[in-house]
Amino acid sequence: MLLVAYFLEVGLLLFVVPWSGFWERNFFVQVIPGLGAFTGNSFVRGAVSGLGLVNVAAGLSELFSVFSRRR
Repeated sequence: MLLVAYFLEVGLLLFVVPWSGFWERNFFVQVIPGLGAFTGNSFVRGAVSGLGLVNVAAGLSELFSVFSRRR
């Protein structure tokens, strides 16, 4: 059950954070100048959000398997 919570939490964070203001006001983006141009790209944001959706799907899959084992 802890694995389900981990997958869902990480997935939701990866899905939401690239489109929030935190993404631009990051310590690493401010320290490394080239990183800001890379992470500001919409394709990179979409890829990170896609990884978030994969994590959410893995969490839901694990949750369904937990409930199916109880029956």
